[in-house]
Amino acid sequence: MIDFRPPAFFDLEGFAHSELLDSEQPVWAALGRALAEYFEAWTDWSINTELHPGVHLLGDRISIAAGCSIEPGAVIVGPAILEEGVQIRTGAYVRQNVLLTTGSLVGAHSEVKGSILLPGAKAPHQAYVGDSILGRDVNLGAGTICSNVKNVGRVISFSAGGETYHTGLRKFGAILGDGCKTGCNTVLNPGVLMGPGSVTYTNASIRSGYYPPGT
Repeated sequence: MIDFRPPAFFDLEGFAHSELLDSEQPVWAALGRALAEYFEAWTDWSINTELHPGVHLLGDRISIAAGCSIEPGAVIVGPAILEEGVQIRTGAYVRQNVLLTTGSLVGAHSEVKGSILLPGAKAPHQAYVGDSILGRDVNLGAGTICSNVKNVGRVISFSAGGETYHTGLRKFGAILGDGCKTGCNTVLNPGVLMGPGSVTYTNASIRSGYYPPGT
């Protein structure tokens, strides 16, 4: 039996949003409606970092902690939570239901939507992260795409260990465990789950499914 609960992918010690990553639910249960409901219940909407006038905030449900660095040209659409030390570089697009935890990074001209970045996770260069969870110290090579919708519009499922798992999500990108790294121009097709410490080659197209730790 494969363990798909969050602790099998992430070190959650001291994680401030443990309610969202419920240790008794499959890891993908934190996405979609659950993430939206988490933001609906959030009440601490405050800006605690001085922002350059070239930073664009759209909507009033945006929380930015002290010590964040947001470069001119970045666009943030609420709801969004940025914890201490988050970096967002020029041209980045952070749009709706995005949780960026301590020290995570969204790079120049990267887009993040409906996703969670754990401490130290980085999407540095022209990446797309849709409806995904990036674990601690994950690094996406330039041009990495976390594709989140099937062209045929079906609910996303994947196979692992001879069984088929139905996520119930029509939009579901990737789950990358702590320390995963992708080569430049990697495409992670909808429903990829990579265990901690896994790595992709450059120009790889990764099929939906489960990849054990260290793959």
